[in-house]
Amino acid sequence: MTESTKPQVRFITIDSEDAGQRIDNFLVKTLKGVPKSMLYRLLRKGEIRVNKKRTKPEYKLCEEDILRIAPIRVSEKSANVSTQLNVVANLEKQILFEDERLLVINKPSGMAVHGGSGVNFGVIEALRALRPDARMLELVHRLDRDTSGCLVVAKKRSALRNLHEQLRNKKVQKFYHALVKGRWSPKLTRVTEGLKKNDLKSGERVVVVDNINGKESETRYKVLQHFKGATLVRAFPVTGRTHQIRVHCQCKGHPIAGDNKYGHPEFDGEMKSLGLKRLFLHAASIEFIHPLTEKRIKVEAPLEASLDKLLTRLTKENK
Repeated sequence: MTESTKPQVRFITIDSEDAGQRIDNFLVKTLKGVPKSMLYRLLRKGEIRVNKKRTKPEYKLCEEDILRIAPIRVSEKSANVSTQLNVVANLEKQILFEDERLLVINKPSGMAVHGGSGVNFGVIEALRALRPDARMLELVHRLDRDTSGCLVVAKKRSALRNLHEQLRNKKVQKFYHALVKGRWSPKLTRVTEGLKKNDLKSGERVVVVDNINGKESETRYKVLQHFKGATLVRAFPVTGRTHQIRVHCQCKGHPIAGDNKYGHPEFDGEMKSLGLKRLFLHAASIEFIHPLTEKRIKVEAPLEASLDKLLTRLTKENK
């Protein structure tokens, strides 16, 4: 190894964007490829210092703090990403909106939002592969693996904090499109059944209606189009419970097409024969206040071609 390629001592001055977070979390994102166990060891030995002093992993960074990081060889390679370059390249085409604060992507069905639970590669890992120089890319919210549509990713910590605050205060509006079994009544505009998560012995998570022990939940619905044997509805989840829209549809006798957990086998078989290969649940749009301009923006994600094609094969009926 030549002198020029040897790892060097690094000094990082913390700005307002990075202030307020734990030093261990900051280091994991900054020193990509360095195992967390090694970072804790470096902190313990004083190889990483804040303002020339030793510090603990739980220390919260302050603006103007100066970090001294001893020479560390950082491994930037990621086999998981390199084996799925076609997925990464396709994701670039799915970006619906991007500026210096955030981006909104049309997440494909079947792709997890992040690695974990048996999945080692997700949307956020793919985006980090697309944007290797980005200081930060973090999920603002989540979508089920089989659900497609609008997913917001923050590029700055201030934007992440701002959008999380909007989510808590219900200032973010997410509208979904779902194809459900049967004829949904236009009078059924609101479902408020409580929902409870159950973890099965297999490790699978199933959500059930439970108005006594379940969490308070609300989804609002609007009929978009009646078809013979099915209805396209717009769903607005007022609360954000796991599998909320799927279970609220099921409990009213209108399970979503292609739902392998809460669906109706006969209906799913019929839709499959018409070309459906996935869950027909799509995050069609998202509205929020932009963290910088403070203007309300709306981003829309088009249905993938296979879902549009399925709708053309169904027989329309009047409302």
